[in-house]
Amino acid sequence: MLQRQWARSSTPGMLAPEMTRKSKAKPNGKKPASEEKKMYLEPEHTKSRITDFEFKELVVLPREIDLNEWLASNTTTFFHHINLQYSTISEFCTGETCQTMAVCNTQYYWYDERGKKVKCTAPQYVDFVMSSVQKLVTDEDMFPTKYGREFPSSFEALVKKICKYLFHVLGHIYWAHFKETLALELHGHLNTLYIHFILFTREFSLLDPKETAIMDDLTEVLCCSPGGGGDGDGASGGASGAQNHVKER
Repeated sequence: MLQRQWARSSTPGMLAPEMTRKSKAKPNGKKPASEEKKMYLEPEHTKSRITDFEFKELVVLPREIDLNEWLASNTTTFFHHINLQYSTISEFCTGETCQTMAVCNTQYYWYDERGKKVKCTAPQYVDFVMSSVQKLVTDEDMFPTKYGREFPSSFEALVKKICKYLFHVLGHIYWAHFKETLALELHGHLNTLYIHFILFTREFSLLDPKETAIMDDLTEVLCCSPGGGGDGDGASGGASGAQNHVKER
């Protein structure tokens, strides 16, 4: 089986369903996405990558590799790298600076295993995500690594759930901490990671276009431009443009 790796977090938690509700509140005191200038969309920043590799070729399922094993290996690797990317700006993501888990005009809430809505700051939300995903990728019943072990029948649905939460973390880094990422000169790493992640999830339909629509402007620039590795078909069809209200999920 392919070798897999993971990163560590601290707070235990379980992946749980989310609910969507509209609100007029403004996350973190920021202006709605339609009014906020997105620094990460500036050409001088979007062209920054750590490699010009054609990621469209990299994400394709290799011959003679089991689909579930390919999904498991890549999902675990993305978890590791997104956790690492977040750790570079974690000191700036505090309960004071990020009172909600905000991405553009959307703010996310955590729901526990009983479906109870948990009000939490962005760092708490990220910790819930990383702890839950770590628990899953180290569970032999969910992510088997030993020869002869079978993947559960619900494995693809589980991977989709993990990718959704990892997307939230990536989105928050861009939305709330791109300035710090830029100061650390790690925006090339972030862009490259985003391109790889989005193209992989597209290849295997792991993310609902409605879920990723909030970042379609960035996806269009990074994944569908020369050197982005995309197929040039534009951003996912779920985009409907920036909205003036803030959505809760």
